[in-house]
Amino acid sequence: MKIHEYQAKEVLRKYKVPVPNGIVIDNKSSAAKAAKDIGTPVTVVKAQIHAGGRGKGGGVKLAKSPKDAEKFAGDILGMTLVTPQTGPEGRLVKKVLIEEGMEIAKELYLGIVIDRESSLPLIMASEAGGMEIEEVAEATPEKIIKETVDPIIGVKPYLARKIAFKLNISPEAMKVMIPLIINLYECFKKEDCSMLEINPLVVTKDHRVLCLDAKFDIDDNALHRHKDTVAYRDLDEEDPMEVDASSFKLNYIKLEGNIGCMVNGAGLAMATMDIIKLSGGQPANFLDVGGGANEEMIENGFRILLSDPNVKAIFINIFGGILRCDILARGVVSAAKKLNVKVPIVVRMEGTNMEEGHEILKSSQMNFIVGDGMKDAAQKVVKAIQ
Repeated sequence: MKIHEYQAKEVLRKYKVPVPNGIVIDNKSSAAKAAKDIGTPVTVVKAQIHAGGRGKGGGVKLAKSPKDAEKFAGDILGMTLVTPQTGPEGRLVKKVLIEEGMEIAKELYLGIVIDRESSLPLIMASEAGGMEIEEVAEATPEKIIKETVDPIIGVKPYLARKIAFKLNISPEAMKVMIPLIINLYECFKKEDCSMLEINPLVVTKDHRVLCLDAKFDIDDNALHRHKDTVAYRDLDEEDPMEVDASSFKLNYIKLEGNIGCMVNGAGLAMATMDIIKLSGGQPANFLDVGGGANEEMIENGFRILLSDPNVKAIFINIFGGILRCDILARGVVSAAKKLNVKVPIVVRMEGTNMEEGHEILKSSQMNFIVGDGMKDAAQKVVKAIQ
């Protein structure tokens, strides 16, 4: 789950991670008062959407007076902000953050992710703050500092000091940076983040160190431990079909192709999308019904798939373990009849009660296409569209 910048900073404050003073508003008339209350000569008006690159799209403005803050808030609120991360459709801005301006001496990058190679938390830092970390990694990889963290030990002062020294900051800023790194890791761990990114992390001319921007990705599987964080969820920032799927405990991600995919298990979903592409097709989505799917979940999965007008065929790829093939087949037949499905449906299923599942499909007198293995099924679904 993603949260807004202003929400991320609320969380960081709980862990004593320094952030600028700011006030979030949702109407133009509140902007001037917010700027006055902050009390700095310059304030920053920042669009609040779940995407980076807001400044490049006109979503971040420097206001030199409360009147300017009101004008810029009026310009940004209600705009459809297009950034490199939103795609061409952009995002509607409903809130802006009015935040203190400051004299910046240095911009840094600090992020924590889970490293797949080591299966450990990885702290990344760089003097190239304010830039996309992917661009830095490609152009100047030597500028990225990487340190894995033993989760049993955590981040001790010696590790934080090691990272901070490599950032070439002043001794005064160093005193702030070391506890900041320690507290940021505590936040990452206790909030069950899969990614926590501060870009830029700034050192001001008066030697303050502040998180000027913050992005959180919180593990959905841990949200039951964070009821207060769930309240931060902004459904307007998520794809409506993904929101619909989550209400039925289905994992759905929309893609750009025309073949709808229904699978059980994330690994099988990835393999299914790969084999569709290898067969010359394009997957339209990632839809994982999980191991405990029932007929109702399968029906809702079909409905979500078919709500995408780009879907011209459906590929059902199931390994029958916890989800038996006969249960799947009954759900597929029931859903296809109720929803009056007109697009071709290709089914590949292996595992528990496979023969019974195939018999249910055959006796339904519906025109299902049965694949003999993943490759054959993928080729058949591509051919069905052509």
